[in-house]
Amino acid sequence: MKQSTVFLIFIFVFLWNSGFIGGEYGLPYAGPFTLLFWRYGVLAGVLGLYLVLRRRLNWPGWSTVAPTLLVGCLAHGVWLSCVLISLQYGVPAGIIALIVALQPLATGALSGKVVGEYTPLRRWIGLTVGFLGVIITVGARIEFKDTESVFAYLIPFGSAMAMTAASLIQRKLEVSNRLRRLPMNNTLFYQALATFAVLLIPAVWFENLSTRWEPEFIWTMIWLIFAVSLGAYVAMWHLVARMTATRVASLFYLGPPVTMLMAWVTFGDTVRIWDLAGLIVVAVGVFLGQSGVKREPGNQADGLRS
Repeated sequence: MKQSTVFLIFIFVFLWNSGFIGGEYGLPYAGPFTLLFWRYGVLAGVLGLYLVLRRRLNWPGWSTVAPTLLVGCLAHGVWLSCVLISLQYGVPAGIIALIVALQPLATGALSGKVVGEYTPLRRWIGLTVGFLGVIITVGARIEFKDTESVFAYLIPFGSAMAMTAASLIQRKLEVSNRLRRLPMNNTLFYQALATFAVLLIPAVWFENLSTRWEPEFIWTMIWLIFAVSLGAYVAMWHLVARMTATRVASLFYLGPPVTMLMAWVTFGDTVRIWDLAGLIVVAVGVFLGQSGVKREPGNQADGLRS
């Protein structure tokens, strides 16, 4: 593997997982929905301006844009809202990353049912083992007598479900040849615009768009918009051009240990013995689910969104 590719992998993994840390930094200044509303509003504006200046902004029709809008709402809006709500309730970022890591396993296991293809038994075994690993970690941390604690630790499963649904919808449309692929920048623009629009209602209804515009929050937003939403996305697509889609997707499994390390360095989050036990079991599940997978070149890593 070329050094430039290794460097890209490092950049992508670092930027992508820093999103968990950036979200936790920003929450004291704005609620989850409001933070995402501003983030995706600015992102859509920046991308829209870029596309207009480059004369690349076009309207290909509702039949093409509608699936992109739906996938964007699920893969950005619902996914990140659940993550931020869980962070707001005090769930460590590393534990959230561990739960979210179930998504590629679930997508791999369920994609066969969705597109009518055969799903190897090892994928179901991998998903089951991975889920067991998450249950080990989450079960050791939940205060079952505290309904708020139970809610906080269940919310990240909504992130995994939303991203899985987005991936399966896109996969189904691709297999049925009903999806017209848009350029990368147009895809991200429409997804950001949809997320921005959908988040307006909960941001106003529940949080009144209350925001403390302090320097720390502004710098956090700049990082989340330009480093995470744009930087990680661009790095991912460059990796897809150099590697198979399956290998790029496998980089998401580095999320839990990397995020745990980042959260320990940044916030002093402690890593408990049951966290490590669950992490190891999830790793075994990933190995089982990925072993024997035919690695073919692809133009897109299924289900990968920033």
